[in-house]
Amino acid sequence: PAHDPTPPLATANPHRTTYRTTMACFKSTYADELVATAAAMSVPGKGVLAADESTGTIGKRFDGIGVENVEENRRAYRELLFTTDGFEKYCSGVIMFEETLFQSCKDGTAFVDLLKSKGIIPGIKVDKGVVPLPGNTRGETTTSGLDGLGERCAKYYAQGARFAKWRAVLTIGDALPSAQCLDDNARCLARYAAICQQNGLVPIVEPEILTDGAHGIDKCAEVTERVLSCVFAHLMTHGVMLEGMILKPNMVTPGSQSSQGGSSASREEVAAATVTALRRTCPAAVPGVLFLSGGQSEEDATAHLDAMNKGDQQGRKNPWTLSFSYGRALQTSCLKAWLGKESNVAAAQAALLRVSEANSKASLGQC
Repeated sequence: PAHDPTPPLATANPHRTTYRTTMACFKSTYADELVATAAAMSVPGKGVLAADESTGTIGKRFDGIGVENVEENRRAYRELLFTTDGFEKYCSGVIMFEETLFQSCKDGTAFVDLLKSKGIIPGIKVDKGVVPLPGNTRGETTTSGLDGLGERCAKYYAQGARFAKWRAVLTIGDALPSAQCLDDNARCLARYAAICQQNGLVPIVEPEILTDGAHGIDKCAEVTERVLSCVFAHLMTHGVMLEGMILKPNMVTPGSQSSQGGSSASREEVAAATVTALRRTCPAAVPGVLFLSGGQSEEDATAHLDAMNKGDQQGRKNPWTLSFSYGRALQTSCLKAWLGKESNVAAAQAALLRVSEANSKASLGQC
């Protein structure tokens, strides 16, 4: 008999909802564009700048350098970043806050048009921040912003954005993250990703496990694997096309207070634990894994990325691009050099280029 290409049903029980055992598959007029965009964001040697700080968060950064948090200063700072000559050699995309997506340079050139002229893909943060998780008594959170997301994604696409980002926040502690928190955040990430793809935006899926705590690297590895496994299960349930998305995870590191307990990890240990967690959980269909810096210093974030891309002792190749989507780890030196002064713009841009080039080399294992 002729071969039947239709996969078997997962269950033959007529009283249960049946499903097919295929991988997540997305059909849309945007499918080819999503794949092309995700591939362009995952080019080896380039990363994504996270310049999507909310008004409140950028205010904290400005407080540290004595700059007033007003719209013109925020616009001027983002113009400094985006007009840096040569930045496009190391940057494939920029994540923006909604205010920034609709702003322009001093000469009237829209930020979106400026980035496109440099071959940099404009992106947009679409979540509305973390809120307390209803019914949770452990202080855990979920992320808001699903209401009206489809309409907002369509508006952002029309403005020129081609990818989006949604951040979920989880913590490690005694019995944390809870099953309730993990399932809720994974489900929200999957719904967000599906909505983005329906509207032509590549979703950056960011399940961030905070470094807060005194846990060791083994505990972080265990939780990271559990979180990523749950996230990808929900992504498949929601029919998200893996070839048209980007994963933005934390690196596997000891907790920020772990040194008090005598626990530490070398850069090579962090790299090995992180890649191992990804190999166990992240499908090869995902084109790019762009790490968040998670409060690491510029030096540590670069060194860890470099160690991952140097490969393991067995010489095994990774199926995905391992690169960066840093915020503070790209901007700290730049902000300190700028100090809100026009006369310091060149020095600030030089600092941004220096750190970007270092991370570009790290994404190739060439530091």
